[in-house]
Amino acid sequence: MTATQSILAALLTPLLSAVLIAFFGRRRGVLSSIVSVVAAAGIVGFTLLAIRSAQNETITASFEWLTFGDFTIHMGILFDGVSATMLSMVAFVGFLIHVFSLGYMADDKARGRFFGGLSIFMFSMLGIVLADNLIMIFIFWELVGFSSYMLIGHYLDTDEAAAASKKAFIVNRIGDLGFLVGIVYAYWHFGTTNLSEMEGIIAGNSELISTTIAALLMCGFIGKSAQFPLHVWLPDAMAGPTPVSALIHAATMVAAGVYFLIRIDYLFTPEVLSFIAVLGTSVAFYAGFCAYAQNDIKRVLAYSTLSQLGYMAAAFGFGYPGVALFHLITHAFFKALLFLGAGSIIHGCHHEQNIFKMGGLFKKMPLTSLTFILGTLALCGVYGFSGFYSKDAILIAAGFESGPLFVLLVIGAFLTAGYMGRLVWITFFGKSKSEAAAHAHESGLAMTVPLIILAVLSVVGGLTQFWPEQLGGLIRADLDTLHHVEGYDAMHLKVIYLGTAAWVVGLLGALFFYGFGAKEDRLETKAGPIYGFLAGRLWFDELYNFYVANIQQRVAELLGFIDLVIIKGLIVRGSAGVVGAFSICAKALHVGSIHNYVYWFLGGLVLFMAAAAGIF
Repeated sequence: MTATQSILAALLTPLLSAVLIAFFGRRRGVLSSIVSVVAAAGIVGFTLLAIRSAQNETITASFEWLTFGDFTIHMGILFDGVSATMLSMVAFVGFLIHVFSLGYMADDKARGRFFGGLSIFMFSMLGIVLADNLIMIFIFWELVGFSSYMLIGHYLDTDEAAAASKKAFIVNRIGDLGFLVGIVYAYWHFGTTNLSEMEGIIAGNSELISTTIAALLMCGFIGKSAQFPLHVWLPDAMAGPTPVSALIHAATMVAAGVYFLIRIDYLFTPEVLSFIAVLGTSVAFYAGFCAYAQNDIKRVLAYSTLSQLGYMAAAFGFGYPGVALFHLITHAFFKALLFLGAGSIIHGCHHEQNIFKMGGLFKKMPLTSLTFILGTLALCGVYGFSGFYSKDAILIAAGFESGPLFVLLVIGAFLTAGYMGRLVWITFFGKSKSEAAAHAHESGLAMTVPLIILAVLSVVGGLTQFWPEQLGGLIRADLDTLHHVEGYDAMHLKVIYLGTAAWVVGLLGALFFYGFGAKEDRLETKAGPIYGFLAGRLWFDELYNFYVANIQQRVAELLGFIDLVIIKGLIVRGSAGVVGAFSICAKALHVGSIHNYVYWFLGGLVLFMAAAAGIF
């Protein structure tokens, strides 16, 4: 099997799975789960075959899909070191999440729909990773939006899931509008949307780089990776099943925006890169504070994801896309572990999600607790864990590029250790604070084996020297560039000291403030105004709701009136529209109330007298 055939097989396998489930497995949950998991395993196998067959060479293939006059849309693949690295992560982590879902969703009556959604999501995500042009990326981009809408809203009978799925879909479409306009502008500007061709054109004439095109394409990243001001959908998306949170909102979907930036890094001007660096740093700083006011275990992790996406964006903005990709990969390992660990806890605690109703789980669920703590240490950047290598590289780059942003990112590291320490000390230690926690039990093998594997990757996944030669080329190149910057050793030592202080002070500070197994949020009881401010999250949702209800809805009603009365009624229908409008108004006067008729009579009498007096 050639590399191209293996790549196509990896892409089409989940599509075949989704089709089979749609036709034969909607009411057969067991069959659907088996088909979907086998397909996920097939993706891993075909990915490994493709990497081995490619032999570290770039693989391209393309064919004409649609033709409109002189305009042709191509469907093609671009398989190089970057896409191979991303594909390996998506395939392997996705497979582990599929296996975990076998246990987590075992009692769900809609398992067929759930696993069908997982398969169509995997197909969509792989399409983004392998696409060789902007139009193909956009097509799969929208398919990812559709599949995430379906998976977030899996629990159709709950208002929370229905609202969260709609919110995620609508907010992402706002960013996608700018993305689509950017694609059109890029085609007009370059005469192509092919990634390799655009890079070649710019290599021949760097003056063709356009700030406007970069800014428009960046809108897609802002929506998909939940950056300001379109970040509001991600925390609410936790209404979906926990494996969905791990797959979509930790490891793959939200990382697609960062991956897209890396794919088109040659299109960005210094001004746009600086904006992305500031934007990412702001989100990392903001989300770290918000996490302290969350009591739902999944929402704490959701704000952690927002924060880490900010770190990735900052690394890209500093001019190190390889470092951004590095943190994307390591983050996928430990954040998928944390979300799946949270799922195991929720499953073991009979679907309790409030951390202040847990406590003492280390004795009840030792394996889940241990792996979750290892994921926490990786997230906090403890020396030797995967998160240490990637996060320190980001901080070193920040130290060379921007003093103020470096300070904010370091503060973000302190915040990360603090809110994760809060979660760990309250959830796993102390005494059980509810019946659900008192009767908690360890999960089965289908759920614990993926936790063990991800825990191992969270420890050793950052050792790029042991990665296969075909993977991580861009990562190694950017790390090597950092190592050769003047003053690297001093900056590296500074970051190690600050990073170590961050996780030590953060974890111990959370222990001293909250204690083991706290029964209530001591920040809320001791500093109510501060807690209220953090819980408000700068009131983005309230501002958006006010805008929609009081401005957007009014404008929509006005446009609807203009369309119905003026355009359809008068312009299109002409005199017939005038007669129709008069009849509607006249009919509205006949309400069957003698009091109204008296008022109309008096009004007419006044007008008649005014006309008789010559006023008109």
